[in-house]
Amino acid sequence: MLEPTSEFAEEFRAFAIEAKKTPPPDDALLFYGSSSIRFWTTLEEDFPGQPVINRGFGGSTLAEAVCEMPRLVFPLKPRAVVLYSGENDLDQGATPERLHSLFKAFATHLGLYGGPVAFVFISIKPSPARMHLIDKIKRSNALIREEITRWPHGSYLDIFELMVDADGNARRELFTEDWLHMSRAGYQLWSAQLRQRLEALRLWR
Repeated sequence: MLEPTSEFAEEFRAFAIEAKKTPPPDDALLFYGSSSIRFWTTLEEDFPGQPVINRGFGGSTLAEAVCEMPRLVFPLKPRAVVLYSGENDLDQGATPERLHSLFKAFATHLGLYGGPVAFVFISIKPSPARMHLIDKIKRSNALIREEITRWPHGSYLDIFELMVDADGNARRELFTEDWLHMSRAGYQLWSAQLRQRLEALRLWR
């Protein structure tokens, strides 16, 4: 785990305080990853009747998400994990092959220490602010999509194609003015696609 003095320490303290105040629900859908998860503040509205937990920590990489699984994932014993992570790794210089390796580490750790927990990986989105990384994003998505077929409890959710127009450009209405984080319309798109997938996997109860 990262040291308590890390840049995420305040967020981790907030998680701990909230957990003491309101214990996390059992058998929940755990949303995990970077700021696209952290800013998904409408989970209860978007997934009505489902126990949900948000453990996104802003600015985090997939490397950090893997490192923090013992703190943020395993103790919760979730029904399923919804993961969005990797975009920040690429922005910080990671290669698609490195991202592929980190994803395998996530899936391996989840299986070893979390048990046979289902997980859904949301493909890396085409953020307008990061279109210079588009080839790396596509390559990373392709590697993870192929890899996830080797994990019986894993599922790949492709939102990339739905977030670009016919010319391959990011649909600006799905993003906020920083061209990095998502607008409400973006989250509504993700919610609709994810709900269909959860129902297909019989994880919607």
